[in-house]
Amino acid sequence: MDEDYAGQRLDNFLIRQLKGVPKTHVYRIIRSGEVRVNKGRAQADTRVEAGDVVRLPPIRTSERADQKAQAIAAAKEVVRHGASSTIGGYAPPAEFPVLFEDDFLLAIDKPAGVAVHGGSGVSFGVIEQLRMARPEAEFLELVHRLDRETSGILLIAKRRMALKLLQEQFRERETDKIYLALTSGTWPANKRVIDKSLHKYLLDNGERRVKIVANEHPDGLRSVTLVKVKSAIAANPSAPGTPFSLLEVTIKTGRTHQIRVHLAGEGHPIAGDDKYGDFELNKALQKSAAGAPALKRMFLHAWSLKFNHPKLRKVVHLNADLPPELQQFLLK
Repeated sequence: MDEDYAGQRLDNFLIRQLKGVPKTHVYRIIRSGEVRVNKGRAQADTRVEAGDVVRLPPIRTSERADQKAQAIAAAKEVVRHGASSTIGGYAPPAEFPVLFEDDFLLAIDKPAGVAVHGGSGVSFGVIEQLRMARPEAEFLELVHRLDRETSGILLIAKRRMALKLLQEQFRERETDKIYLALTSGTWPANKRVIDKSLHKYLLDNGERRVKIVANEHPDGLRSVTLVKVKSAIAANPSAPGTPFSLLEVTIKTGRTHQIRVHLAGEGHPIAGDDKYGDFELNKALQKSAAGAPALKRMFLHAWSLKFNHPKLRKVVHLNADLPPELQQFLLK
């Protein structure tokens, strides 16, 4: 393992190395235990280090994967010549609202409904679109992730040094990341800390879910969420009997679906959450009533982020305003 790749997640490392191999196949061979790191089984989130030996099973590139690789190359050529087009049905080049950018990192305001990367039934995401929109960029990697349904601040590293240092800050909980979430019901002001273990599992159709488990559960991961009430929101005309709470939520552990599951577990699901929410309430909120705007997405937004700049060593504080569709819902 070359030192330049040290610190990368195993799945990201393999995806970058196995050009033309479908991501679903990469994840399949990892889950099946066919990928070995230093002769041992490894998980998708295993960090590879300098000197590691990564062994793979025989891999054959499919014709469809070859076509996809060719489409990506063609898309980059389109960008170089100033055209705008979708090539072969794959990721079109795209830029996103920039909150901060220098030679080391890029911070964007990700819209809801866009995955951060391809995989699990999604052909492409933010990172693939950015790479095609910036064919001259030698390095673009996600520092962290946001759920597809979540909007807000997303960091992308433009140098490997920046990626390693920023990811270390996230792992060591040295960042300060605050989300805005609108939940049903009146959140108790004295409920400020949720400290409950979470466990990932799969539905019969292969879809990923997360649930709260006992702290002593062998597969549970300790998860800590801090909650502060930002404001109480009156009932919406579409659901006149339901008050809402706008919360500032800080996660001390970055677990999958952590905020969504923790808030729902307290009896206050996020408005519009189609996995862990109040489905009848969501259905009502999707319809405009008495002139009030409808809510057609999950009300969860990565609002504020503080971190140390990987080169300048100074604190960077970013804010992403609520997108118009969420602001309008609050104003009614």
